[in-house]
Amino acid sequence: MIAQTIQLALAPVFVLVAIGNIMNILSTRLGRVVDRSRVLQQMHATTNGVEHDRVVREIRTVDRRIAMISRAILLLVLSGLTIGLCVALLFVEELFSINLQQVAAAAFMVAIALLMSALTLFMRETRHATAVLRIPETYLEPDRKL
Repeated sequence: MIAQTIQLALAPVFVLVAIGNIMNILSTRLGRVVDRSRVLQQMHATTNGVEHDRVVREIRTVDRRIAMISRAILLLVLSGLTIGLCVALLFVEELFSINLQQVAAAAFMVAIALLMSALTLFMRETRHATAVLRIPETYLEPDRKL
């Protein structure tokens, strides 16, 4: 019956693969945002007036994005750990003939809830980034017919 347990454990393992891929995307985004924050911090010391205000606004935005990405990564790690717990529970159930199906199901549901929360943060971060980084109207030259 261990073969059935291995088959049962495949679905959560596929979720782990998805979690790993999403974490890769988020860590890449985090790296880019951190790089941008370093540039802005250098600009902070050399700007004044309107330009300085723009830099400060962008630093605040970058800070919020870093926080959102970091929380999303934390939720993904917790989701992955919970998926691992779910798989372990399936094997413990089989090896020791203990009924842990409800506990394993609950762990899986918690993992999916954590994953959904992380994806929601990811969506918020991307929407925040695109809302702030709109191209100024002056560059679009809306009066010109092209």
